[in-house]
Amino acid sequence: MVFKRRTPKSWALWALHLFWPQGGWARAFYYVKHRVRRLPDSPRKISRGIFAGVFTTFTPFYGIHFVIAAVLATVMRGNIVASLMATFFGNPLTYLPIGIISLKTGHFILGTKFQDDMNLAYQFTGAARELKDNFYAIFTDDVADWARLGRFYDEVFFPYMIGGIIPGLIAATICYYLSVPLITVYQNRRRGRLKAKFDEIRAKQLAKKAKDTAPIE
Repeated sequence: MVFKRRTPKSWALWALHLFWPQGGWARAFYYVKHRVRRLPDSPRKISRGIFAGVFTTFTPFYGIHFVIAAVLATVMRGNIVASLMATFFGNPLTYLPIGIISLKTGHFILGTKFQDDMNLAYQFTGAARELKDNFYAIFTDDVADWARLGRFYDEVFFPYMIGGIIPGLIAATICYYLSVPLITVYQNRRRGRLKAKFDEIRAKQLAKKAKDTAPIE
């Protein structure tokens, strides 16, 4: 195959690159920033997309963050591509602090107690496994057990969903107001460079035309 890797990537290397990209997080962040700034849209529309993407990372809907970010960007009349790329705000290095902040805030709002020893990754993977088993039970003789999922919803999912709203709005608003002037400056500079390049090409064409039409002495 034309696009097949010459050396297949092992599962261990694939898992490692989830937490540490091949070029490092600095390079990955630079790539995302560069792509967002070059989007062909107004700074405010791009920034509304960034707002939607950053806010989405504070929701517990793992696996469908792209879908939620795109829907929010559409409702806010923001740039959908910018919203998808802004979900990069949530990554394996930031999901843990985002989850803890959202859970603590949610339990505080609901007046319940947050378990300090909670393994967030285990809670979500366990809930996904229980949901899968209960789905299979519909088509087999197994008995569906919703007790664990009920506890997960009460202790993790619902507090996370409620608690992620405030910090999500704060983080998204900060990113919005930071990105508007940065994108504006970048786009103005880029237009200036393109105009200067166009003027240079046009001047060369006019000089060549003048030289070709000049009378021969």
